[in-house]
Amino acid sequence: MTSPAFLAFDLGAESGRAVLGRLDDDRLELQEIHRFENQAVRVNEHLHWNVFNLWCGILLGLKAAVEKTGDALASLGVDTWGVDFGLLDAQDTLIGNPYHYRDNRTDGMPQRAYQLISPEKLYEITGVYPMQINSLFQLLSMVGSPALEAAHTFLNMPDLFNFWLSGVKASEFTITTTSQCYNPRAQAWAVELLETLAIPAHIFGEIVPPGTVLGGLRSGLAGELGCRRIPVVASAGHDTASAVATVPALGRDFLFISSGTWSIMGTLVERPVIEPQNLAFGLTNEGSADGEIRLLKNIMGMWLLQECRREWAEAGKAYSYDDLTRLAESAPRFGAFVLPNHPSFLVPGSMVEKIQAFCANTAQSVPQAEGEVVRAILESLALEYRRVASQIESVLGRNLDVVHIFGGGSRNRLLNQFTANSTGKTVVTGPVEAAAMGNILVQAIATGELASLEEARSLVRRSVAVDTYQPAKTAGWEAAYQRFTAISQQETGIA
Repeated sequence: MTSPAFLAFDLGAESGRAVLGRLDDDRLELQEIHRFENQAVRVNEHLHWNVFNLWCGILLGLKAAVEKTGDALASLGVDTWGVDFGLLDAQDTLIGNPYHYRDNRTDGMPQRAYQLISPEKLYEITGVYPMQINSLFQLLSMVGSPALEAAHTFLNMPDLFNFWLSGVKASEFTITTTSQCYNPRAQAWAVELLETLAIPAHIFGEIVPPGTVLGGLRSGLAGELGCRRIPVVASAGHDTASAVATVPALGRDFLFISSGTWSIMGTLVERPVIEPQNLAFGLTNEGSADGEIRLLKNIMGMWLLQECRREWAEAGKAYSYDDLTRLAESAPRFGAFVLPNHPSFLVPGSMVEKIQAFCANTAQSVPQAEGEVVRAILESLALEYRRVASQIESVLGRNLDVVHIFGGGSRNRLLNQFTANSTGKTVVTGPVEAAAMGNILVQAIATGELASLEEARSLVRRSVAVDTYQPAKTAGWEAAYQRFTAISQQETGIA
C-alpha cells in the first residue's frame, strides 16, 4: 500500500518551497520538489510582496506534486510569515499588491494609536507586543484610504492563498494571533479595539482552528491540473507555529528558537500570559498548533547577517554563510555588540554601516573587517537569547534548561555554541525544515493519519537527527552580558 503524501507550501521572507511529505515505515520523509524566489518589490517608494509570483510558484509546485504522486495527494496546506495580509473587495478581487511589513507606511503608527488607546490597554486586550509591523498598525495606516473603504475581507497571507486554492475564506487561528487584531482571552476578533481605531470590523471573518479541512481544490484548478479536488487544509498557517509543532521534546519545559530571518524565542503555555511586566519585556502571546499559546519574543535574527552578506556580494565579495562563519571564528572575541531589535536595523539597506554607526554611537570599538561584523552579530544574538530566556523564566517562575533551535539558522554551529555558552543551557538543534515538516504533521492529524501532536512529535524524534551543544567553560561571557545589558539600558531603558 502506498504511503499517504502531503504537500506543504512553506513561504519565507526569501523563498517559497513546495515540499512533499510521506509517512513511510513509521518515519516522516520530506522531499523538496519546487523552490521559487520571494523578493520584495518597491513601487512608488513603497515596499510590496510580489504576490502573483508567489501564486505562480504555488501552482508550479502543485503541478509538480500531482505529476510526482500520480494524483495521490492526501491534502495540501500553506504556511507563511506573519502579520502581512491581502484585502478583497465585494467581488473577492484582491485590492492592490500586499504590502511588505518593512514598508515605511507604518512609521509613527503606534504613536498615532496611543492617542486613542494606551499601550498598556492595547497589550491587555491583545496580549501582543505592539510592533509597528503588526497588521493592526498596517491597517491603521490605511484608515481613510480608498483601498480600506472598498475592502470586504481581510485575509492574512496563508489564508489568502488558501482562498485562491479552495474558494473558502477563513482566518486560521495561529496566523490570526500575529495580527494584534485578536483578543486571546475572548478568543475572537478585538472588535472594540478595531472600532476605537476606526478600522472596519466587518472585514474580519470566521476564525478556524489549525487543521481545519476547508474543502477541495477549486474545480477549475483541478481541471487545469487534471487531478481530483485535493483537500485544502488550513494548517498552522504561521510558519513558526508549524515549526514549533516539530520540537522533538517530551512535555513543555523547554525554550525554542525559530532561527531564520527572525529569531522567534519562546515557550509553550496553556493560556495567554498577559501581565504589565511582559509589555516591558516585549513578550507576545501567539497561537500554537494545538490551539494553545506560544509565549515569545520576536528578535531580528539572521536578517542582520543576510543584509550584510547581500551588501558584500554587491561589492564583489560573494561569501557563503560558511565562509562568513569561518571569518567570525577567527575574529577577536567580544569586540562590540548591537541590540538586534534596534529600530535602525528594521529597514533594508546599508546594514554594515548601520551596525558600525550603532557601535560608534554607543562608545564601542567599531568592527571593520567582515569577520568582526559577523562575530558582533552572532555574539549579540546569543546575548539577546540569554536576556529573553531570563525574562520568560522570571514571568513563569521556573527554569527551562533546554533550548531547542530549529529552522535554517540552526545550521550555524557557531551561533548554536554561542547560545549554549551565553545561556548556560543545553542547546538541541533540528529539524532544519521545521516549518514545512510541521505544516505536513498538522495536515496528517487533520486527515486522521496521526492522532495527536504528541504522536507527531514522537514521529519527529524517530525521523530527525539532532545535534546537542553543551555550555563550554569559556571565559568572558558573563562580562560580555553585563556590557550588553548596560548598552540596552543606555539605548532603551531596559536592562
